[in-house]
Parts: sequence; structure tokens; C-alpha cells
Amino acid sequence: MTIGIVGAGQLGRMLALAGYPLGLDFLFLDRGPDTPAGRLAPVLAGPLDDPALLGELARRCDIISFDWENVPVEAIERAVSSARGGSAARIARIAPPLRALAAAQDRLAEKRTFERLAIPTTRFAAVDSRAALERAVASIGLPGMLKTRRLGYDGKGQQVLRRLEDLDAAWQRLGAVPLLYEQFVPFDCEVSIIGARARDGSIAIYPLNRNFHHAGILRLTLAPWPAPRLERAAAAALRRVLQAFRYVGVLAIEFFVHRGRLLANEMAPRVHNSGHWTIEASVTSQFENHLRAITGLPLGSTGPRGHAAMINLIGEMPPARMLLAEPGLHWHDYGKPPREGRKLGHCTIVEASAARRTARARALLARLYPDLVPLVARARAGRVPPRAGRAPPPPRDRGRMRRGAGAQRAAGERPGSRAAPMRRPPGP
Repeated sequence: MTIGIVGAGQLGRMLALAGYPLGLDFLFLDRGPDTPAGRLAPVLAGPLDDPALLGELARRCDIISFDWENVPVEAIERAVSSARGGSAARIARIAPPLRALAAAQDRLAEKRTFERLAIPTTRFAAVDSRAALERAVASIGLPGMLKTRRLGYDGKGQQVLRRLEDLDAAWQRLGAVPLLYEQFVPFDCEVSIIGARARDGSIAIYPLNRNFHHAGILRLTLAPWPAPRLERAAAAALRRVLQAFRYVGVLAIEFFVHRGRLLANEMAPRVHNSGHWTIEASVTSQFENHLRAITGLPLGSTGPRGHAAMINLIGEMPPARMLLAEPGLHWHDYGKPPREGRKLGHCTIVEASAARRTARARALLARLYPDLVPLVARARAGRVPPRAGRAPPPPRDRGRMRRGAGAQRAAGERPGSRAAPMRRPPGP
């Protein structure tokens, strides 16, 4: 069986590495052949919306999947429909469903999805004119975050509004495209949950992840994170999304924890950076379970093998010899040229206890990125942030499930990030 993947970045690479033991073959589509996944499998090189290349991918593969959200949904639909109208012996199925990707590509559609499913999220308003921005600020208040609805990632495509005087500059910078306005909410911490839904409707969910960001980029994940009530609430939200889309594959939801409650920030209809720890520290990795789900195989166990810390390696790779001298450290080099803010690789450690895991993570950060140590200074093993273990109150009215949001790291808050644009970003 051949799996076609639109996007040949590091997520595609890790999908291929997980898929070869399952007897799967891979064919990628990306803008160029010099990609992380291109070292492992053939790549169709050209624009991602090229009808001929998409048609070839559909004809040569049994299933088409994705390693990032912002694929050209309409072009893929047309290409697959056209191939089905021809004489090809096999035409690829698409998984996950394109309507889930379409929702994740548009912040407004994403927020409305959460609202429709009674998943608490940030208070928001669509902005399509200068007057609409003024109305949104008057209704939601300041401070807030103005964001492009599409094609923002890692803190890009957004601007903080702290005073009414900030509106003019923000509108001049971002007003050429449809926007979304959100209110800031200070949060206790950030978490994510990842799960897979198979073609037969079965679901497997991984333990809760505690995430630490800097400058809008994920830098560290600790998992499993001990907050049972939050984990149950996050898993329930994830199940609602998986079932609503009749989803097939792996999906992640990122949350802010605010006053002991979860606020959904965004969803990612793909394997996720905060789940890289599952390669070494879970019975079945997120990458293998994605492939099991889309090919009709039984889902594997998501149970943890230990307590993991995953550190993203950003901008420039450290010397491999230095890190591989660390006992039990797992090294992943994506083979990408160095560039500021770019995800070039990651490393993972797995320990028998949460205390040892967190202590080693802090020690590694001190060697790699000393300025990031304060991010985890209060993340002692087993310590749940204030009120974060408390069960969230039940929803009162589905029409009122909008909650305040956004964030600014300098004040213990982070702006919601977004998926990559059509031009490949530093990496998912």
C-alpha cells in the first residue's frame, strides 16, 4: 500500500519512518525535492495546487494524507474527482477529511466549531472592516489580539491591541485580509491532547501534554502531565471534534488553562509537535497510530512507557556529540539548513519518575537555551498549577460558550499561534 503525503517536512519524515515497519510505501508532494522526507521517499516537486501533480498523487497512491494543515483543499478535491472520472485502476482515499482541514485553516471556522460543540474557547469576533474592528473592541474590550483568519503561524499574522490608539497601526498592517479579534486572558499553563480515530470509529487518546512556548514557538513538552480532571475534560473535547467530523487519523487540540478551566485555543488535523515524545515514550507513537487509522489497521495502545521531556532544537543544531553523551537521550535531526526560528530537530528523554524527568529537562535547557529555564522553573514534577486540577464548571448555555482569550508571553500569556502558510514555514 502506498501513502501519498502532501507536504514533505519533518512530520512527513516521521510518518514514513513509522510506516516502513508496517510495510507501507510513501510518495510525497512538496514545492521542492530537498526536504526532510525527501531523504526517505520520492517527492513530486512543484506547486501544491498543481492539478497534474495532484492527479498523479491520486493515481499512484491508495490514501492521501497531510503533514500540515494549509493544503489547497479545493485543488485536492478537484484532482481526486478528476482522477475518479478517468480510467485509473486505483484512486486514493483522503484522510483526514478535507472539511476538518478547511475548518482548521480559518480561525473563525475553527472558533465556531468549538462553539458549536460546546467546547469553551476564547471570546472572539470576525473583523472585515475598520468599523467592524471598532465594534469588536467595544464589545470584547482591551487588551486584545487582532489576527489574520488564515495563514498565520508561530506568532505571525497577529498584533496586540492595548489601547484605542493601537487600532490604526494594526489595521494598516493587517487589514487587507479577513481578520479575527480576541480578548486576552491570563492563563495558568498551556496543555494539549492528541488522539486518533480509526475508520471503524474506534478512538485512542494519549495522556495530557504540558507545553512551554517562547516567542510563539513550542520549546518543551512534558508528558504525561498529572492533571487528571483536565485530562478528562480535554479528552472529552477531543472526542467531540473527532466524532463531529467523522475523523480518520490523528488530531490535536491545544488549550489554555485559565482559572482551572480549559479554553480551546486551536486544533491541528495532523500529527503534532507536542506528540513527538510518543516515538520513544508511548507503546504506539502518534505517527504509527495515524497510519494505522487511515489504513484500517487496529489502533495501538497509547499508554506511556515512562515520563518524557521533548525539547525542540531551534535555529541551529547543537553538537550531536554533546547531547548524545547524555544517558538515554534520543536525538532527531531533520536535516534542514539552519535559520533563525526554524525547527531543525528535537531530543527526547524518558525517565521512570516525573521528578527525574523534569529535573533532567531543566538541566538540558540550561545547557542548550539558558534563557528558557525560567519557563519551567515552577514546573516541579507532579505540581499542578493553581486550580488547574479542579473540574471545570458545566456549560450553561451553548450560545454563551465564548470566553476571553489570547495571550502575551511577556506577561505570562501567549498569543494563539496558527498553522503554516502555503509557503512552507520553518516547520510545524
